[in-house]
Amino acid sequence: MASEANSADQMTPNSPSSSSSNLSSSNPDHWKQRILIPTVLAGIAGGSAGLLSKHRNNPGLSAISAIYASNFAIVTGCYCSAREFVRVSREGKPDDLLNSAIGGFGSGAILGRLQAGPVGAARYSVMFAVIGTAVDHATSKIMPAIINKLKEKDDWLVLPEWSPIKILDEEAVAAKRAREEKIYRNVHNLKKEES
Repeated sequence: MASEANSADQMTPNSPSSSSSNLSSSNPDHWKQRILIPTVLAGIAGGSAGLLSKHRNNPGLSAISAIYASNFAIVTGCYCSAREFVRVSREGKPDDLLNSAIGGFGSGAILGRLQAGPVGAARYSVMFAVIGTAVDHATSKIMPAIINKLKEKDDWLVLPEWSPIKILDEEAVAAKRAREEKIYRNVHNLKKEES
């Protein structure tokens, strides 16, 4: 009984065992955040790259954009899945860059083997490990700064004065509703007079 209390006291919020329990593989939000969202964003980026590619004058632009989008999404999905598989296998932290390197090496080897044979597997594995780790490192450094910047500014979306979109206070909303009700009554009165 005392040993259980001591082990619970030794577990701090920043210890690897507590972070892996908080971000367990059964937590659907964690998988959504670490695999699904990057895959969707990569698909969007791939579609945009397809729109801006050298083939944009081609009549099959939608097909080219779809190909780029699916390729980006497949690569990102494989990389993120392999990274998370390695993290769960190693019981590591989500921000451990070794997970990124090993996951990138494994996913690059598989996709490279499918795409270009044994030589491609070696090239792709090194490329995925380096690029994936660099992107994960940059993301881990940039995201806290972006989140803090958004939290500092409550009014991070400020519309310019010339914008036709206006944010109304309660009095303005009430006045707008009164005008709309007046127009509604006038329109229905005209319909009744016409009948």
